[in-house]
Amino acid sequence: MLGFLVVLITIVCVLLTLIVLIQNPKGGGLDANFGGMGNQTFGVKRTTDLLEKSTWTLAIILILFSLLSKFFVTHSSPSDNVQSNPIEQTR
Repeated sequence: MLGFLVVLITIVCVLLTLIVLIQNPKGGGLDANFGGMGNQTFGVKRTTDLLEKSTWTLAIILILFSLLSKFFVTHSSPSDNVQSNPIEQTR
């Protein structure tokens, strides 16, 4: 189950990275590429809304998956990792 969550987290991270890179930091984004004509013809005015909503959605999903993965990680106690007497085992 942990491996499945790691794959999901990786996919969400890649998608989040791509969506953030598509956005323009000054607020233009894909809307600025089409100019004024694209607003009436293609309805690109809502592109920034879609990108912003998808960014927030993917960020929330990433946080939830990260918190959920905590429950599937097994912790070993420190006594499991320490050898009883390493000098005797090398002889």
